[in-house]
Amino acid sequence: MSKAERHRSARERLAEQRRREEQRRRRLRALLVGVGAVAVIAVVAAAVVLIRSRGDEDAVATAPLSRQPDGSVVMAQPGVTAPVLEIYEDFQCPACKAMEKETGTTIKKLAAEGKVKVVYRPFSLFRSMGEPVSGNSLRALNASLCAPADKWLAYHDKLFDEQGPENAKGFENADLIKWAAEVGITDEAFAACVEGTQRQQQIDQANAAADRAGVQGTPWVTLDGRRLGQDAVFDAKGMRKAVENAKSKA
Repeated sequence: MSKAERHRSARERLAEQRRREEQRRRRLRALLVGVGAVAVIAVVAAAVVLIRSRGDEDAVATAPLSRQPDGSVVMAQPGVTAPVLEIYEDFQCPACKAMEKETGTTIKKLAAEGKVKVVYRPFSLFRSMGEPVSGNSLRALNASLCAPADKWLAYHDKLFDEQGPENAKGFENADLIKWAAEVGITDEAFAACVEGTQRQQQIDQANAAADRAGVQGTPWVTLDGRRLGQDAVFDAKGMRKAVENAKSKA
């Protein structure tokens, strides 16, 4: 697939995600209009419970992390080598942010439980789409490569939390440095790395690795080399089932 086709596919995927989000918003508005005050209060209370529950899940301990020479980051318990879950993602990709929201915590838990070896492979899918999209993608990727391994996962999650609109300039160096400090990265070397785009070589390696792997969009998630479908990528129960089934066969 050509770069033009890849970019067109990415745009179509973004458009489809926005359509689904708009449908969800319309359904929610219809629900709020159609129910009484008591039901609304119940919905709000349930939402608070879900938010608190999500916060508790996010606090779960994670497996050790290590950075590989090519810039990828491995999250796995000592001695766990299979199955292997590889995640190709772009920090400017809204669908990747959606995946992190839906299955990110489950993936962390599975690695902490010793059920999977996770390899994060961030790259720049949008590198040829022109400003501001490509600039956002590349600046965020460079900053993630500058982050130390022990703080990388927290910074990874922070970048998705701070992801802005597709066509607005974002992930500016000052913000990338400020967000890093918020997750405990305060080394002056990090700031210099971000401001000087010092990880260009690893950016090139990451992009080349994605091309060799045949990645055509993001998120692109494989389990032992087999691409996972949306029923696992965007569904926590589906992700756990896929990993545990693969673990039982390993």
